[in-house]
Amino acid sequence: MASTTFNSYTLYFNLPTPPDSLLHRSSNILHCAHRHGQAPYSSICTRVRFQPRTRAQRAPVLTLVSSSANKPSSSPSDVSSTAKIRNEVLSPFRSVRMFFYIAFVASGSLGGLITLPQLIGALGNPSRTPEVPVILKDLAIDLGAVSLFAFLYYRENQAKNAQLSRLSREESLSNLKLRVDDKKIIPVSTLRGIARLVVCAGPASFITESFNRSEPFTESLLERGVLVVPLVTDENSPSLKFVESEEQKQATTKRKRLWQLAPVYINEWLEWLDEQKKLAGVSSESPVYLSLRLDGRVRGSGVGYPPWKALVAQLPPAKGIWSGLLDGMDGRVL
Repeated sequence: MASTTFNSYTLYFNLPTPPDSLLHRSSNILHCAHRHGQAPYSSICTRVRFQPRTRAQRAPVLTLVSSSANKPSSSPSDVSSTAKIRNEVLSPFRSVRMFFYIAFVASGSLGGLITLPQLIGALGNPSRTPEVPVILKDLAIDLGAVSLFAFLYYRENQAKNAQLSRLSREESLSNLKLRVDDKKIIPVSTLRGIARLVVCAGPASFITESFNRSEPFTESLLERGVLVVPLVTDENSPSLKFVESEEQKQATTKRKRLWQLAPVYINEWLEWLDEQKKLAGVSSESPVYLSLRLDGRVRGSGVGYPPWKALVAQLPPAKGIWSGLLDGMDGRVL
């Protein structure tokens, strides 16, 4: 979805007399210039609007209103609606439980409101003194029920908000773009059910070392559907060296396949990564890795190099007779 953001700028020109053609209410000039970026085309539009000034002011005002269109949108409403749907699917009975908690709180509150006047009347009438312990017991039961179900509702609501927050972050990640080759750019969500992504984020030296450490496990990682997304956080380029000899041609092809993905719109990736680091209490300068399940949910993350050997040991093969049965054994969700 394309979003449009307007920014206004005001420029002053010392013109002796504003031209009538420019002051005419229908004289809005719209100029669109197209430029080609890394991915789909984007357009930058500028509207020029002239406004007359008072006699005390010497120059007319030229207001520039610029807009950027066709940029990747991160609308919170869109993400929230998708996250809510996924939340209902993952916890189908949560809404029912929360409804009954509210109903029990309302019932206990109503019972307490009915019991309280009875207690006041019994305390004010000496002949009803024997009823006071029974009324106090009923009132205590009502207050205890209200407190218990209010606590259960609060805990359930906290779990709901935490899950929605996690799903919203995962949806934001799924909307980020990846370059497969020179002609194909896809969102991360396209690889759900197909590949287990491992995001390596750090300076170029960190990416190079992660590349070198993954070499002994290349074939095993590909068998488990692992694809690496190298996210460089500095201005340098990692040194990913592939052997081009005929003897190593097959191994080189597998290495290129494992490291074929490249993030697009780097700033959006870095913004998402910085948010995750803040939530985890990790320094913004620390190199990190992030591994995803087949369903796109986060299964593991940490500071430092990806544990390639552990991934090979923990993940089931992506193909074969066991693939369908073991798809859900990617590890627990963070």
